[in-house]
Amino acid sequence: MKGKKQKEPAGMNPAEIFTALALLEKERGIPQTFMMEKIIQAITTAYKRDHDGVENVIVDVDEAHQTLRMFVQKNVVDEEDYVDPINELTLEEAKAISAKYEVGDIVNIPVDNTEFGRIAAGNGKQVIIQGLREAERGMIYDEFNSKQHEILTGVVTRIDPNTGNASLRIGTGSETTEALLMSGEQVPGEELSEGMHVKVYVVDVRRSTRGPQILISRTHPGLVKRLFELEVPEIYDGIVEVRSIAREAGSRTKMAVWSNDENVDPIGACVGPRGQRVANIVEELRGEKIDIIKWSEDPAAFIAAALAPADVVDVWMADEGKACRCVVPDDQLSLAIGKEGQNARLAARLTGYKIDIKPASYQESEEASEPPAEEPPEEF
Repeated sequence: MKGKKQKEPAGMNPAEIFTALALLEKERGIPQTFMMEKIIQAITTAYKRDHDGVENVIVDVDEAHQTLRMFVQKNVVDEEDYVDPINELTLEEAKAISAKYEVGDIVNIPVDNTEFGRIAAGNGKQVIIQGLREAERGMIYDEFNSKQHEILTGVVTRIDPNTGNASLRIGTGSETTEALLMSGEQVPGEELSEGMHVKVYVVDVRRSTRGPQILISRTHPGLVKRLFELEVPEIYDGIVEVRSIAREAGSRTKMAVWSNDENVDPIGACVGPRGQRVANIVEELRGEKIDIIKWSEDPAAFIAAALAPADVVDVWMADEGKACRCVVPDDQLSLAIGKEGQNARLAARLTGYKIDIKPASYQESEEASEPPAEEPPEEF
């Protein structure tokens, strides 16, 4: 139907309906039988709406001759039982149509061709147009649903001056659509402008009455992960894995990586020759700092690495629950905690552990105050 001029309802006869459905099936992949069922439902509903009290209406579809005919079905009853002229015929009336009819039979009364043509044309066209819209929405949904949790490049088309929300034109292949990058999904401090090309992460794709809703983000940790997959061949090939990631968009990201090949350094692969790979990602993220650490099966080693750039002297794991105490040199306490607690906060999210950071002097003073007798370690 794409590029075809729609005819006016009054001029759309059954043959044109069949032709339109054939085109829909050929160009959009919508089965003719599916659309015909919708058209029949629409015209029967329209007829009942215009003729109050009519109960049974059927439409006869002749695909070979490309014709449609509508009938009102009436029950044959005895004269003494005749109470509903709209849905009943007396036996005498039925015999006048055909001598074969008896009480209890159903008679199909043809609907006037002119009236049926008007109903079929108007409702048929409406269903076909709606079918086209649904098909287009379905194609867009299928296209972008396959791109969930991937990166797409969008062009900023408009920025709402009141909310700061940005409209982006995104698409792959022949299908494009508008998506809204909410202000809360934009990187703090990042200034977008109309015409700018930006990479976005597809968080989710949902169906709605207005078409598919594509939820995109610039702050999602998945954006950083996908950028590394694009930039680092070892990650794309599965040699190096991103095991965990924690992000505060626009400021800092911590990413834990692991290599399935002992000959491949996972951190070196992500950093790249002369730091070029990670530098390209930092540039895309407008200067966001990225800490790349080596993932470990040993929770204590993993937690110690996660607190980089601070050095960790010791890690005490709690007996129960996912909690620990980390001891760092006195002069690195603020480095371990980070500005406004960011380093510790990201390390906790990266590892999944609650981390209590203490300076070495605190540990020494605590040990000095302990009684000589052995006691079980403190639980926290």
